[in-house]
Amino acid sequence: MRVTGTDGKKYTIEPRADLEGANLRGANLIRADLSGADLTDVCLSEADLSNADLSEADLSGASLSRAELSGADLSKANLSGADLSKVSLTDVYLEGAVWNDNTVFPEGFEIPEKSGT
Repeated sequence: MRVTGTDGKKYTIEPRADLEGANLRGANLIRADLSGADLTDVCLSEADLSNADLSEADLSGASLSRAELSGADLSKANLSGADLSKVSLTDVYLEGAVWNDNTVFPEGFEIPEKSGT
């Protein structure tokens, strides 16, 4: 899958892709397979990631504010420092995901007891 970011650059979306620092604000990534991808510091604000596979992806420092994540698989993903504000985490699979004190969860979200460092 090829996507053009709001920065005008073209990105290849596939498992284990290196998208570090990409600006994919508002991108349509429904059912995208980004398992194991490097999404460090990527902007995915307002992107549609419904039913996307983000398992084992590195989302450290990523901005996902207002992204659609319903049904997404974030198992074993690195969410350290990620901004998940204004995101519905209903039906999102978080087993084994890691986060830290800099991770911003949506207001009112009950953070599971087990967290990463």
